[in-house]
Amino acid sequence: MKQFTFPLRKGVERPTMILGDPLYILAMLDTGSLFPVWVDNAAQLREMGGVPVAYDQPFGGFGGMTKGTIYRLPVFRLGDLVYPNFPIIAAPSRLPCQMILSATMFSGLVYEIDDDNHRLNITVPDKRSPVRNLVIKTEGGRAHILCTDGEL
Repeated sequence: MKQFTFPLRKGVERPTMILGDPLYILAMLDTGSLFPVWVDNAAQLREMGGVPVAYDQPFGGFGGMTKGTIYRLPVFRLGDLVYPNFPIIAAPSRLPCQMILSATMFSGLVYEIDDDNHRLNITVPDKRSPVRNLVIKTEGGRAHILCTDGEL
């Protein structure tokens, strides 16, 4: 079992953290979100190596249905978690962050929002890999995302 912790920002209503080195991204954990979403200008996403792969893709979010552009990052790292060929939907919004981390990113893991101590604790059970594969599937005109363990 492997455990690691991210500090959460103090004095904010939602669990947000700064992802840094070499990036500086303000990310919000949304336990109701199915998709990782880039809610800022997509220019930084492209600077990070993001490549658009599908435009005007409908997805559920922000209180209803909306559309966005699916990008792929060659690799996204979140502490010890590694997401190769990382899909993220770019859908600009007025949220006070640049990125939404979805609950599906932590499928099969144990994650705890410790609001009292301002930490996000993540446990990777022995039977799970820190390498996470996110796969977008479309059924009945609606997209959803699956997360499986995998190798880089």
